[in-house]
Amino acid sequence: MYIAAENRLLREALSRMLMRRGDIDVVGLNCAGPFRVEGLVEEMPDILLLTSRGSLAEDVHVIRQVRLMAPTVRILLVGMAEDETEFIQYVRAGIKGYLPRDASSEDVLEAMHAVHEGEAVCPGPLCALLFGFFEREATSLHSAALQPRLGLTRREQQIVPLIAQGLTNKEIANKFCLSEQTIKNHLYRMKHKVGAGDRFGIVHLCRTQGFLV
Repeated sequence: MYIAAENRLLREALSRMLMRRGDIDVVGLNCAGPFRVEGLVEEMPDILLLTSRGSLAEDVHVIRQVRLMAPTVRILLVGMAEDETEFIQYVRAGIKGYLPRDASSEDVLEAMHAVHEGEAVCPGPLCALLFGFFEREATSLHSAALQPRLGLTRREQQIVPLIAQGLTNKEIANKFCLSEQTIKNHLYRMKHKVGAGDRFGIVHLCRTQGFLV
């Protein structure tokens, strides 16, 4: 496995713990400076143990780089917070396991063995959130079956009933684990497609076309 942790003490502690156990080989360490995917590619380990940089955008960028340049490497991320939106974006980016920053050494070892065996790993509360997310996705799929008479995409069709419920852009963004700006962009395009002046005009027109009861 390869360890990428910007905190030197954490990096060295993890390395010593793993080498002491003897059942997992550490083939590389990110020894200084920001993590470089090129260094990982040279070693091509089975698992990358990656600690969060504290920035969702930076973490997702690194994860996507690894998935692009070393697609066979399984990523176990030690994250900074148990936040649903961030967690879902990590999963979408391509991690195979997720642990909170206060995970014990035994938790890390158990997770690495599980990921190595092809299993997915995350704390119980986040696992429940993940199931909840896909349940919400499933309940909104009925809108995708509607005829796209107004030229709306599947995601835009999913957004319409949430607007009708009075949800804010931020609340809608959280439901789909997207940014608030992405929802604003969707609404801008939707208004132009259906010829509505505002979000409520979108709802009214969709009702008249049979998209909403």
